[in-house]
Amino acid sequence: MRAKREFRNRDGTEVAVLDELVDRADDGMTVLEIRAAVEADIDGLEEALSRLKSDGLIDVERDGQQTVIKPNDRVVPDDPADAETDDSLVERLRDRFGL
Repeated sequence: MRAKREFRNRDGTEVAVLDELVDRADDGMTVLEIRAAVEADIDGLEEALSRLKSDGLIDVERDGQQTVIKPNDRVVPDDPADAETDDSLVERLRDRFGL
């Protein structure tokens, strides 16, 4: 599943992180899981997470001994079917070229 359209005009790493988190919205992901799923160096990933956190698009929770990151509810599409099929040409090009 993909993040809502209004959040897709961000940096490529930020969008990739949001998409991965939306896919696992119920469980969330650790930083290591996000790093394995998103093709970005650790500095780029750290910057993306910082911006997403400061913009209120992700929530960070302490789950026992580990930190779990989840997408904010407003990022998760209401209808999963719409999120999968409603790609514009610009969004597909942006994804293709990592923009």
